[in-house]
Formats: sequence, structure tokens, C-alpha cells
Amino acid sequence: MSMFKDTYDVIVVGAGHAGSEAAAAAANMGSSTLLITMNLQNIAQMSCNPAMGGIAKGQIVKEIDALGGYSGIVTDYSAIQFKMLNRSKGPAVWSPRAQSDRMIFSAKWRELLESTPNLDFYQDSVVGLVVNNNSVCGVVTQLGLTIRSKTVVLTNGTFLNGLIHVGEKNFGGGRVGEKASFGITETLSSLGFKSGRMKTGTPPRVDGRSLNYNKMEEQPGDENPGKFSFLPSTPTLTNQRSCYITYTNNSTHELLKDGFDRSPMFNGRIKSVGPRYCPSVEDKINRFPEKERHQIFVEPEGWNTVEVYVNGFSTSLPEDVQYKALCSVPGFEDVKFFRPGYAIEYDYFPPTQLNYSLETKLVQNLFFAGQINGTTGYEEAASQGLMAGINAHLKVCSKDPFILKRDQAYIGVLIDDLITKGTEEPYRMFTSRAEFRMLLRQDNADLRLTELSNNIGLASNDRLALVNKKSKQTKAFIDFISKLSVSPNEVNPLLTGKDSAPISQSMKLKKIYSRPNITSDDVLSLEKPRLYVEQNNLSKDIIEQVEIQVKYSGYIEKEKSNAEKLQNLENISIPAKFNYSKLKSLSSEARSKLEEVRPKTLSQASRISGVSPSDISSMLVYMGR
Repeated sequence: MSMFKDTYDVIVVGAGHAGSEAAAAAANMGSSTLLITMNLQNIAQMSCNPAMGGIAKGQIVKEIDALGGYSGIVTDYSAIQFKMLNRSKGPAVWSPRAQSDRMIFSAKWRELLESTPNLDFYQDSVVGLVVNNNSVCGVVTQLGLTIRSKTVVLTNGTFLNGLIHVGEKNFGGGRVGEKASFGITETLSSLGFKSGRMKTGTPPRVDGRSLNYNKMEEQPGDENPGKFSFLPSTPTLTNQRSCYITYTNNSTHELLKDGFDRSPMFNGRIKSVGPRYCPSVEDKINRFPEKERHQIFVEPEGWNTVEVYVNGFSTSLPEDVQYKALCSVPGFEDVKFFRPGYAIEYDYFPPTQLNYSLETKLVQNLFFAGQINGTTGYEEAASQGLMAGINAHLKVCSKDPFILKRDQAYIGVLIDDLITKGTEEPYRMFTSRAEFRMLLRQDNADLRLTELSNNIGLASNDRLALVNKKSKQTKAFIDFISKLSVSPNEVNPLLTGKDSAPISQSMKLKKIYSRPNITSDDVLSLEKPRLYVEQNNLSKDIIEQVEIQVKYSGYIEKEKSNAEKLQNLENISIPAKFNYSKLKSLSSEARSKLEEVRPKTLSQASRISGVSPSDISSMLVYMGR
């Protein structure tokens, strides 16, 4: 008798955001799955800030939800505040963000995983892999157990040879209070994988009872909060907790500078690269000496805790320096620490060593997801975990991999950037990285992705039925306003009230609606459209969808046409054993990059940094195109 199945279809190593999504996806698709983690109490732990979403990250969470992942559902159940960021700009960059109760977030994730059929759990540390004939077939744990499987997904986060720094002190760890993981880097290196080191950091956690909120600016949530999941069954917030903003000052900066000689970032003890877009407070002062102050976001960690996350004060300075400097910030004069901030260095594997499916090129049936690939952020990790879990299951079933393109999803942009360009610093998603961001809005993730996911057996039929209903209702309402003529008598009082040119003869309502200063509220103040909405019981999501599609149809069509042109290059495959050395016209940089990445298509080749349009032309000519 054995504690485990003879052979699992999928073993997932690590139960952070990537591992949790990977295990859920593989098991929900029907694979026998084992999730191994060093501590089952810390499943899907929010190790850094207690929030999900934000610019471009919110779009990723909506995409995970549309595909049948769990991050959006968990966020709705654990949210304590919701905000739609960038509302003053166009809908391409509207980005949902929620503050979460970190305890409820982790507990809800565990509850969902435990109610997932086909999913087993085991608490142990994985120290090695079983590899035969360049194919992974199991893992070896710290307790000396060998557990066999057809595929393995590694989602090790910051635990691989993790080293925590606080001032002059450092100690092994993957997160404060949790030990590092040893053995996997060494196993992978012996198989020929290249690895590197990265750094990330986290701010102090403080006692909210010791703060003076009267000296800060209150930041409440949205008046009519939205949510992340497209499922109607998840809750919408009825009351919310506020966040607050305060600022550093010259005195804070001087106190921090006094400790720079004891900072591991400046005295050479940390050699790895940290996240450019989430710098430590000492990095901000060093890089932007002209700035007199920096924002500090004061974020509650949950409904029923006084613990507060000091966003914007990420640091690895000695704890006495952190404390003195934070006391100089308005509202923090009497602050009490729960724990100081720290930096952590960890191993990662440059993602150019992966295929689009997130399976490694060197070892078959082995998948990497999350920070092991050089990304930063819960959302980026969760989306990779979802894709790795899906593709591990499909590999077991001998089916083609599930790959999202750049014009289909931010997840497609993320994975393409990683494996085509690689990354030498922690990668995070931005709307500016997506050339088709008008197509990849947060509001239409379900319309873009749910059917694709349903086709591979992940998104449920019920979920697809909701999407089809939304699509049908949106199209029908657009048809209605495209055919409905409105007379000058009906509409001119509205137009003059909005400083919009009145009409002299009847006109289709759609044309009037497409004027920039006419809103859905204006349209619904007219009797016929209002009655249509009431009779067809249209939700505010449908009304918003119609408004976006009507007002931005020109931009949307232009992007679709650009995506189709690029698709022509996507359709030209490069043979797997293509000999780049034969093309004398290629620059030496292009040749070495192409040999390293070995792109599958000319479109992918064109996105590799260092490969120029003339290099692509040479390849087209050589390939007889």
C-alpha cells in the first residue's frame, strides 16, 4: 500500500498564486493532481501587499476568471475595498483593483482547492526531480519520498535558495518566518538550465492603533463598487474600508540616508536586480534626489485586524533606521512595528528556456510558472500558473497546447514577452506593453476568452451560457439604437443641455450616442431606449458594453485590422532545426538571439530585441517567401 497514487498526471510544487491556479486548472480539467507545499497553512498567501489588480494587473485577473480560474472569485469573497482605476481615461486602460482581507483570501483559496475533485495535498519540501531520457517523471522530497507523475509544474516563488536581508543581517528564508528551499536549482543546473538571481522587497507592517489618521488623506472605495468575477454568484461589496495617503519629507529622507552605509542594497551585499517599478524607499531617494516627498499608501490588512501595510515604504535598511525614518512621516509619529521591512534574493530561470506552453525546452513534461520565470506580482504569477496547469493536463492527454496570442489576452502578451525577450529584472505587466490594449479591455475578457476555455474543457457550460447571453443582449441593443430614429423635438433639449450641436432632422440614435459628451445616462433619459432596457432587463454591464462598442468602434476596428496583418507573419512557421548560420545577411546579434530563443514563427522572431525588420526580410527571402 502507498500513501500516494502510483503515478499522478500532474504534480504542482508550491502553493502560492501560481501553484494554486495550476493545481485547480489541471484537476478541474480531469487530471489526477498532487499539490506539494512546505506549509499547508500558507496556501495562496499574500506575501506582500493585501491587494489584487491595478493597472493591467486587473485585466489579468479578469482574464483568469473568464478562463475558469479562481483568483477573481477569491478576490470578490475577500475584498474590503474596490476601485476602478483610470476612469478619467479611455476604457482601454480602466483597471479594477481590490484591497483584500489577507486571512479570508488565503482561507477562501484553500476552501476552493479542497472542494476540487481530483486534487490531493501533501506538506513537504521538494528537493529534486526524477528525470529519465530528458523527460521528468516525478519528484523527490526532503523526507526522501519519490512521488511519480507524468508532468511536473514548478512554482517556487521566492523560495529557491532564498536569502532575507534586514540591514547588516541576513538569513535563509523564502518569506519571513518560512525556510528557503534547496536542491531544485542544483538539480536544474545539472540538467543544463541557466539560472540567475533576483531581488524583491516588502515594507514594514505596523499597528494601525498607533497611527494618527487625522493627519492623512482618506481614500475611500468607489461609490458603486464593481467586482472581478463575471459570475453573478460572487458578492459585491456593500460596505468598504478606507485606505489613506501620507507623504515622506526631507527629514524622512535624511534619516534614511544616514543608514545607507548599512544598507545591503548600497554596500554590495545584494548584487541582484530588484523590480524597477516598485523600488525600495532608499532606491527612490537615491534615484530621484530632486523629489521632496514620496507617497505612502496606508492599507488595512483586513476587516478584523489592526495590522497595516505601509505601501511605498519597501526597504531592507536596518530596523532602527526604518523605525526612526517612519516616525518622521505625518500620522506615524507614534508608530509601533509588527515587523520591519526586508529584501529577499532568490533564484530564477531566464524564461527564454521555455516554450509557449510554459513547458521547458530542455526537459519534456516539466513546466515553470510564476517568479521562477522572473516575474513579479500575484496576478502575473497566477496567470502563468493557470496556463501551466492547463498545458500540463493537455500534455498528459496528448493534445495540442493552449496558447493565447498577443491580440487575445494580456496573458498572451506576458508569456510572449517572457519567452521571446527574456527578462533580466522582475517583469511586471503594464497596459503600455500591449499593442492591442483597445481589444484587451477588462470589460470584455469573458467575450474574448470563455469560449476558448470551454472548448478545452475548463470554463463550464453555465459560464459560457452567461457569456453568450451577454453577447446576444449587447448586439441586440446596438441593433436597436442603430435602427431607432430620433426627432429634433425628442433629442434637442438633451443636446443643448450638453453643449452639443442640435439636429435639424431625424437621425439614428447610434450616431448621436457616438458623440463624446453623450453618456448612457443621457441615452436612457429618452423614452424608447429606457423602455427597451426595462423590458429586456438589461444589466449595467450590458449598457457599459454597448457604450464602449459604440463610442470606440473606430479604434476597435483599426486594432482588429492591425492584428490581422500581424497574423500573416504568425502563419509563417520557422522549421525547428532552421540553420541561422547560413544567413550571412543576419546581424551577429540577431543570429545569436534567434539561436537562443529559436522562435516558432516569423512574427515571434520579429519581436525579439535585436532582430531588425531587415533581418526578417532576409529570412523571408531565404524561406522562399
